[in-house]
Amino acid sequence: MEDYSNREKNDLEIDDDKEHSVSMLREPFLVRNRKNNTSQIAIVGANTCPIESLDYEIAENELLKQDWRSRKKAEIFQYVVLKWTLALLIGLGTGLVGFFNNLAIENIAGFKLLVTNNLMLKEMYYQAFATYAGCNVVLAIAAAALCAYVAPAAAGSGIPEVKAYLNGVDAPSILAPATLFVKIFGSIFGVAAGFVVGKEGPMVHTGACIASFLGQGGSRKYHLTWKWLRYFKNDRDRRDLITCGSAAGVAAAFRAPVGGVLFALEEAASWWRSALLWRTFFTTAVVAVVLRSLIEFCRTGKCGLFGQGGLIMFDVNSTKATYSTPDLLAVMFLGVIGGVFGSFYNYCVDKVLRTYSIINERGPSFKILLVIVISLLTSCCSYGLPWLSQCIPCPPHLAEQCPTESRSGNFKNFQCPPNHYNNLASLFFNTNDDAIRILFTSGSEKEFDLSTLLVFFVAIFCLGIVTYGIAVPSGLFIPVILAGASYGRLVGTLLGPLSNLDVGLFALLGAASFLGGTMRMTVSLCVILLELTNDLLMLPLMMLVLLISKSVADIFNKGVYDQIMKIKGLPYMETHAEPYMRHLIASDVVSGPLVSFSGVEKVGNILHVLRVTRHNGFPVIDEPPYSDAPELCGLVLRSHLLVLLKGKKFTKQRVKTGSDIVRGFKAHDFAKAGSGKGVKLEDLEITEEEMEMYIDLHPIANTSPYTVVESMSLAKAAVLFRELGLRHLCVVSKTPGMPPIVGILTRHDFTPEHVLGLYPHIKPHK
Repeated sequence: MEDYSNREKNDLEIDDDKEHSVSMLREPFLVRNRKNNTSQIAIVGANTCPIESLDYEIAENELLKQDWRSRKKAEIFQYVVLKWTLALLIGLGTGLVGFFNNLAIENIAGFKLLVTNNLMLKEMYYQAFATYAGCNVVLAIAAAALCAYVAPAAAGSGIPEVKAYLNGVDAPSILAPATLFVKIFGSIFGVAAGFVVGKEGPMVHTGACIASFLGQGGSRKYHLTWKWLRYFKNDRDRRDLITCGSAAGVAAAFRAPVGGVLFALEEAASWWRSALLWRTFFTTAVVAVVLRSLIEFCRTGKCGLFGQGGLIMFDVNSTKATYSTPDLLAVMFLGVIGGVFGSFYNYCVDKVLRTYSIINERGPSFKILLVIVISLLTSCCSYGLPWLSQCIPCPPHLAEQCPTESRSGNFKNFQCPPNHYNNLASLFFNTNDDAIRILFTSGSEKEFDLSTLLVFFVAIFCLGIVTYGIAVPSGLFIPVILAGASYGRLVGTLLGPLSNLDVGLFALLGAASFLGGTMRMTVSLCVILLELTNDLLMLPLMMLVLLISKSVADIFNKGVYDQIMKIKGLPYMETHAEPYMRHLIASDVVSGPLVSFSGVEKVGNILHVLRVTRHNGFPVIDEPPYSDAPELCGLVLRSHLLVLLKGKKFTKQRVKTGSDIVRGFKAHDFAKAGSGKGVKLEDLEITEEEMEMYIDLHPIANTSPYTVVESMSLAKAAVLFRELGLRHLCVVSKTPGMPPIVGILTRHDFTPEHVLGLYPHIKPHK
């Protein structure tokens, strides 16, 4: 690494490069021509759109201080009550949607499987395949059409988008009401169509959409508004609600309330505090109560084909939980396998998503065509591969019916003669939840032979890779659990003579290892799997296998959600600064030239700047006669300027009129509108006479913006920016006689593309 002590010399060396690129660096990355070229919608193609940051910082201006002083105890109490009421509503809504999703999937898929199974029993094999593939294609087209034409942002898992949003990235439409609608029904059609996808990732996105919908008081576009709920019109409160929604989504998908809280803490949220922990815990508890009540109702037989499927719960309590040294070695071996397979899975998903983005960018018709091709491929595998399996005589003295005549069960007849079953069909001709339940079944070592498990693992591994990225809501949890349980049971069968652990427990540990290798989560996954299986005695083994699989996989690449965010162009800020940032200072990466306003500014100047730039924050600098020397008064937001200009509190003389503006506006007038409904530049009607008038910016300027001196290391500034959840970080001068502010750091200025573009001679890694 070069010596950066002589920084002035370095600056001179790169001046020529800066001159060539200055036109591209005039505006911050998140507000200029940075485009999300692969779209924010799980690589299914869409029009490019600008990405901006969220304003998590509270703008402490005169209007806000006036609002604080005038707020009564009753209003404060109402705000607190509303926060808990919204948490309750998010839990209720997410729980009901989660149950409805499972009920619809189980009944639609169950009817499809029943019809196909009945035709198979009559030996009408071609008609059975036509019925099975036809139903799958129709359901797949329905899901793809919703995603392609109504809400492209609903495709894919949704977890990367929610994670980026909670990090401060605002990608349009990811939490819109239309996205919520398509996420629910597209997930139902997609999972029922037999795709190797899960509904768990989409449930996280669904919970976040429900929270956003409630937090902004409904939707003006669809004429669903509740004024009494519109108290949370700021990004900070909305962030907390969406964190609760993401936790509720996990709780609804897995019936794991504590796992949902830990998922939000470990994976989703970038900022956390104890008060948020209480609210997320309350929200997931509500989800658990709702699901438990509805499942008890379904046990009366009034839910059609819901049966034992749907909300996945696997009971492995009947197995032995004692283990010895050979068992620990076997578990460590599973962890290594999971880490290798997980990293390879992420690598393949990355390549497939980049390929699909080229196809999907051609338009909605190509998206639907790709979905049809993958649907036919999945149907051919599910129907064709069981023909390779041999027919096995039914075991005697079984409590369960053999072969199974209903849509679910361990013993599928398929093409076998009476009193025989096809064990590969038992996995392929069930819903994904039932297939996992069968693989986790304990005490049945001879139920699946090695060839069956190997074929099923290879098929699910490959189908899971090629399915993710098509234009349907698709989660990664279920494909990964299915593949992991397959090779876990395979390893358990091979090590049967050497290990005391049951093959069902090996399947569970295999699923945990593959999840750790792909998702790179540990604590939340451990708790989710323990809540799924009701087996706390497996905690040490689960912890061991997750730690090993994550550590092995981290050697090769990043987690799957981090990779997807990078492909989508979502500028996620990590908790740590890159090593090369230690060799630069804040002023080295500030984009220029700086655009600032005077404390009392001419209306025409403000309007011109708003038209020619897309900055979202502008420094306000007081100059004589309002101050002895130029000094930084504060920071004013673009959205606040638009509201102020629309109010037309102008004066002909350049004088302070802060008291008039404070009387003429309320703090909630400057609150953030939901779904882009705020004041736009085109809405302003300013006459030529008004263009020559003045307006006082002091009342709306954030008088206490976060600032750093220009000599602070870029690494330290990046950590500060990330930990405080900032959108703008002012860089002030430490040299007397210089302008009070050097520039503003935004999210763009910390991205490797920007920093390494300015200093190409810096090596990204040590």
